[in-house]
Amino acid sequence: MGNIIEAREVRFHYRNEFEENAGQKPIKEILKGINLDIKKGEFVAILGHNGSGKSTIAKHFNAVLLPCGGTVYVEGIDTKDETRLFDIRQRVGMVFQNPDNQIVATIVEEDVAFALENLGVEPDEMRKRVDEALKAVGMYEYREHAPHQLSGGQKQRVAIAGIIAMRPECIVLDEPTAMLDPKGRREVLKTIRELNREYGITIILITHYMDEAAKADRVVVMDDGRIIFDDVPREVFSHVEELKAVGLDVPQVTELAYELKKNGLEIDGHIITEEECIEALVKILKD
Repeated sequence: MGNIIEAREVRFHYRNEFEENAGQKPIKEILKGINLDIKKGEFVAILGHNGSGKSTIAKHFNAVLLPCGGTVYVEGIDTKDETRLFDIRQRVGMVFQNPDNQIVATIVEEDVAFALENLGVEPDEMRKRVDEALKAVGMYEYREHAPHQLSGGQKQRVAIAGIIAMRPECIVLDEPTAMLDPKGRREVLKTIRELNREYGITIILITHYMDEAAKADRVVVMDDGRIIFDDVPREVFSHVEELKAVGLDVPQVTELAYELKKNGLEIDGHIITEEECIEALVKILKD
């Protein structure tokens, strides 16, 4: 499977500002030479504490931000090519933290159709795409509801449907569950996993929830504008002390296994699910 996104030596800083009588502010680099490939059909979680650069790199994937150095390619298209911006955003859609910032209409189905209307999609095709997108996120029965009557999790699923209707190959979700309650988080994460498994959509999930990242195919950890880990979840989360040193946690079951192992119990340090933890503890008790 080929790559849908390739980042090569990507550097980024916000432009200098001038302070009165104080000269020029020094440049603070947010990204410091990022190299990253995302394969088609992957589910990748990107972790990092606030200020690590995880949201900044995410915004490079559909040209919301452009590199100050290096290059980002989306299916071979350089994101700095302004003539191809439409092509890039057709391929990579983005869902942000607050669904209220993406919902623009007073009826759910009209909101999902909004971008399609702007693209000039034919009415019959638009009707088909809107219905399919709402069904994909489990919100079809709410198609005639007002968005303000929905829960946070439902609003976020409508926002995701609006992106799906554009038929992107990849969806970047920038902390989409940060403002939701546990039920809303579960709803949105279930939708994300189904889009990846059933529709083959590449998912890039920016999150600070370790249990969400544990369900990804691959976890990328950032710190101070650099990638410090890039591997399958069970390998990344086995580095408990290193992750804690950069202000991150690990899944609770992983931490439990880590503490038990530290206290002399022979238990696998790569446990990331409750089922694995129970199985390991039952085996220890039997032995």
